[in-house]
This record gives sequence, C-alpha cells and structure tokens, in this order.
Amino acid sequence: MSDFKKFDAARQTIHIRKDLRVPMRDGIELAADAYHGALDKPRPALVALSPYGKELQALALTTPPQKRPSPMWDGCIEAGDIARIVKEDYVHVIGDVRGSGHSGGEHIGNYNAGGVSLGQDAYDFIEWVAAQPWCDGNVGMVGISYFGSMQVLAAAERPPSLKAIFISGGHFDFYETTYHGGIMWFMPRAAREGRGGDSGWAFTDGVKSRMVEKYSPEELKQLVTKRLQDPDIAAWPNLVHVLHYPKNHEAWFDIVMNELDGPWYEERNPITLAPHIDIPVYLQLDQGRGWTLDGTIELFHAIKGPKKLDIGPYPPMQSRPFIEEHDKMFRWYDHWLKGIDNGIMDEPAVSVFVEGSRQLLRAEQWPPKKINYQALYLRPRGKLSLESEPMGAEYAAPDGFYQAPLTVTDKVEILSWTTDKFEDSVEMIGTGAAHIFAEIDQSDTNFILRLWDAAPTGKRQLITTGYLKASHRELDAARTTEGSPVHPHTRSVPVEPGKIEEYVLRLYPFANTFKPGHRLVVELSNNEPLADEHNALLPPDAYHLPVGRPVTHKIYRDAAHHSRLVLPFTVG
Repeated sequence: MSDFKKFDAARQTIHIRKDLRVPMRDGIELAADAYHGALDKPRPALVALSPYGKELQALALTTPPQKRPSPMWDGCIEAGDIARIVKEDYVHVIGDVRGSGHSGGEHIGNYNAGGVSLGQDAYDFIEWVAAQPWCDGNVGMVGISYFGSMQVLAAAERPPSLKAIFISGGHFDFYETTYHGGIMWFMPRAAREGRGGDSGWAFTDGVKSRMVEKYSPEELKQLVTKRLQDPDIAAWPNLVHVLHYPKNHEAWFDIVMNELDGPWYEERNPITLAPHIDIPVYLQLDQGRGWTLDGTIELFHAIKGPKKLDIGPYPPMQSRPFIEEHDKMFRWYDHWLKGIDNGIMDEPAVSVFVEGSRQLLRAEQWPPKKINYQALYLRPRGKLSLESEPMGAEYAAPDGFYQAPLTVTDKVEILSWTTDKFEDSVEMIGTGAAHIFAEIDQSDTNFILRLWDAAPTGKRQLITTGYLKASHRELDAARTTEGSPVHPHTRSVPVEPGKIEEYVLRLYPFANTFKPGHRLVVELSNNEPLADEHNALLPPDAYHLPVGRPVTHKIYRDAAHHSRLVLPFTVG
C-alpha cells in the first residue's frame, strides 16, 4: 500500500491510499483504493463494490462526464464522483469484488463468489473499512447499477457499521434484468463482456461458470443442444458462439442457459432479501428505464425500515463517470452518517417527476395519487378509443403484419394505434396492461409494445414499454390485478398456430401528463428498431433478442376480442 497526493481540476488535495488489501473471513483478500481529504482525521466512508475494476472508476478524477449518445460513454464507470465525495468530507473506498480486478478468489455465476455470498464479502469489507483509523466507524455505500445491487446484498447481511444506503439506478429482480417478459435483453452482456461502449468486468482467472461447475461435460452438452433448438438463439451468431465456448463468456453463458425464472435467479435476489434490511434506504431512478423502475418500486414496498423513493425525469441514462443525484445523496448521508438535522426525514417518502407537465409530486406512497384504471381500445384504421369496437370480426377485420427474421431483412414491421388529440390535460401514473388478442402461425413470437407521447410538432417521447414472449403468456393469478399483470416465467408453453390467444403484457411504471393537443401512440412489433429517438439514448447493446423465424401476426380488435390498453388515469 502506498499513499500519495493528487490534485483535481479545482486544485483540491486528495489523499489516495492505493492497493489496500482487505481480508475476508476465509482468508481471501479483496483489493481497494481509498480517497479522502488532506486533513488527517477520521471521516464517514462511502463504499463502492463491483467487478468493473477500481482503476476504471479512478477515471472519475480525470474524465469529464459523458452523456449518451457520446461514443465515450462507458457504462461501467459507476462508483460516483470521487472529487465531490472527498470535498463533502467523506472517504470514498472503491473495491474489486472477489474474482475480479486485483482481488483474489473465484467468482462463479450470478452474484455468487465461489460459494461465498457477495453480501458476506461486503459485510467483511465494510467492517474492515469501519475499523480503519481514517474512518469514524460510520459507513454508507455509493454507486449505480451493479454497485446499487451490491448495496442491497450488503444491507441484507446487516453489517453493524453500515448505517444507511443510497441507490441510484439499481437492478434488483435478476431474472427481469435479463429477460423482459421472457425476451432476452442484451445489455447485461455488455456489462459482463465489455461490448457496446462498456469496459465490462475486470475478469481474472477466478471467474467461472456455475453451469460448468454443476454439470458433467456430457450433461452440459445435452443442455446446450437443447438450448440451441430455440430458433431465436440459433439465429444469433454471438449466442451460438457463447454456447459452444462457455469458458470464454462464463457469466453470460450461465444467463443464456437459464431462460426461465427459478432458484438460479432467486438464490440471492435483492428483492427476496429485502425483508432482512432494517437500515434507512433511499431508492432513486429516472424514467425511461421501465424494467428497472418496476424492480425499484417492488423493492421499496418490500423494505420495512426508513425509506425514500425518488423517481426522476427522462432521459433514462446518467452520465459516465456517474455524477448525478449527489446532492440528494449527501443530504441523506449527512443526516444518517453525520447526524445533521437537515429536515430530509420530515419530507414525504415518495417523490415523482411527472413528464409532460414537468411537475414534481410528493406523497407518502406509490402511486402518489389515487388512480382509476380505464381502457383504451384498439379500433380499426389505427385508432385508440375509450369506446370498444361494436362490429364483429367479419367487419372489423384483424390488423396484421408479417415479420421476416432480421437475418434476411433490415425492416422491422410496426403496427400503431393513436388517440384523437387530447382536449384537456390527462395525467397517468402507475403500471398498466395491454390485452392483445392475436393469432400467429408459429409456436412462438415476441410482443413488444411501446407507448409514446406525440406532440403536435411531431416530436415524440417514449412513456413506457411492455414485453412478452408468447410462450411465456401464463399469468400468476394470485398476484395479477387490474392493470398490473404478473407472469411467473417458470415454464414455456408453445403456442398452437392458428389459435387466437389473449396475451396480457405488463406495461412498466410511468408518470406522464398528456397536454392538450398531444396524442397517445401505441406501437406493436415482434422486434424493435435498433435506432430511434429513444434507443439513441441507450447503450448500443440495449436491445432484445430478435425472433429467429418468420411469423405472421393477426391482431383482433372486434366485438368479441377487446384488444385494449388498461391505463392508470389519476383521480383529483
């Protein structure tokens, strides 16, 4: 370990304790760097843990923050603004989790480290930090995405020195992180492998596949052969490569091989662990990342102790290096780690930024207002209406589209339906549902639904999305309510070609006011365009596995088949 001084652009003196070795209870050592101010005194510490490498996080001192769609945006620089943390008189401690960076040990599978819970390692790491002479014994955590998930894993272990956590943009339901409605999402691959603008995990020889560890070579060969029978998988070169050469892509191989929800994902699911958390928790996320917002709200409801939920404005992705939300974070930690009575706990628990009206709502619960679910029906000629279709199928002929695989076409077919112009402002806040009566000529397809707020100028903003793999249409009857469908994703049931089925898509939480003159537009497809006004704001790999077979879709919206959106209109 060596100490030296560094100066940032503001000529602030920062002491860096480099390459600290942090012992775990089984003898493995994790690597860490600690940053603090010039005065030699104990301070509260903010811990950041990930597999992305502490040296990458150090770029926060030298690299100006980049916004999407900048090609210099690196999704893995997420540990926070080092200079700002030091300026606020905290110690910023950045560590490499087991099996990554300069740390020892093995990392096997998803949020598991050689049979050792990453939460257990976080417990040991936090208590070691708290015992150092440069820490006053009060510890919080910092960082988004993977760093945010690590905060929940740590808090569930209840280390005595961890006094509060502040999570911005975390991922919590691990199955839903990678399979949206059962449709594989590629963005986690970018974080693990270093693709599409992400540096990826700082792999060491200690990263292994849990599937390779669990099954014999012959058993694994049979499982891989079965997985490759999925035409969507077989049509995508990267996935064929991953499945044939798992030791090159260990963590991603495990995810690809586990296409159904179950014990593999639930073992250390932060939402499952949430009832064990009794310290104060602040959850923050911006709109436009619907799948993550769903998990953030679920986690908020599961936590029993002091808590805050802060839903911010669109667009969805923060800068890299991550610098946003620090003002809120320091108010939170000044109160819980420094004992400063700044009034933060006198404020309502929930804060929601409403797009369209650009208003901030405060309440004690989510949703922040009473809502009344109303249906908007799909009608002929691309119309959306509060009135259902009176004509039968012989007159209200189904809408349809044929989608060829993207291996032979660049065109994504999209059906759309649009409301009339709103005469008055219409506010919607909450989750929603889409009931789509459809007939397909294959055993499976994707249903991808996107809702837009379209202004009279032609400018559009994405409001929310819904995804469902047709073979995952089964609903969890015990948990499904009006406007909030839940799918178990524990089995795949092939579709009978030619049969009309009702597919109920979950529309992720959103908050939007449609102004007078605006329209609500809903788009339906089985693949998604790789570039549009929303996707340009996401990392390059933030798209979903396309359907690998040609599929003809017929969408019925007649008197017998009420295809519709069920949306959360606010009351009062």
